[in-house]
Amino acid sequence: MTLKNLKIILLLAMFDEPGLQKLLGVKFKNPSLLRQALVHDSYLNENPGFPLTSNERMEFLGDAVLGYIVADELYRIFPEISEGKLTAFRSHLVCQETLAKLAKGLNLGEYLLLGQGELKSGGNNRPTNLSRAMEAVIGAIALDQGLETCIKVVAQLLAADFELLKAGRHPLDYKSRLQEIIQAKYRPPGTPTYHTIDTQGVAHDRWFRIEVRLGDKALGQGEGKSKRSAETEAAHAALEKLGEL
Repeated sequence: MTLKNLKIILLLAMFDEPGLQKLLGVKFKNPSLLRQALVHDSYLNENPGFPLTSNERMEFLGDAVLGYIVADELYRIFPEISEGKLTAFRSHLVCQETLAKLAKGLNLGEYLLLGQGELKSGGNNRPTNLSRAMEAVIGAIALDQGLETCIKVVAQLLAADFELLKAGRHPLDYKSRLQEIIQAKYRPPGTPTYHTIDTQGVAHDRWFRIEVRLGDKALGQGEGKSKRSAETEAAHAALEKLGEL
């Protein structure tokens, strides 16, 4: 056995997540699925002999499972509201900001396996990495425990958000809010425009980076799995930059 292989075996032995499993309320039959959900591709680039693959495929699965669970729950909670509002609520509940918040509550950043460059640049706190890891963890739960358990876990994680919606405290529409601020405080007011500055991935699994501008002035950038979610994140970043949140 080589020293490199021994290090990998020791790492896997130490990389046990009973605390995380307890927070999730799930005891994994196959803990390696949870471990894989926390492997960033940058780690594999620096450790090509690592026995697990990255979390990207699990992220893809988790994204689909999460979207279904949230849509089904919203459909049941709000039998009277329109498809448009259901879509807006779902977008809020599955957006990068919400998922990163859930990931921070579980301390996922502490469990992420990242390459040294990614780690040194703050990758374990980066919303993109955290939100993707959260989706991958949901995918891992679905694979290990099945959909029924996954529904319970997601309901628990998003319980406070669902309660806010039921209480009528609907999520803020950042794009509309940004438009209102610009109309009220800028002369001439103008209209914020959204520009795609980067697109990654294949057709069924795209990732967008979008910048919102007022004229030639960049106000903020956002990322997401759809243009709509990336625009929402960009508007949110712009509002933070303008001191309006």
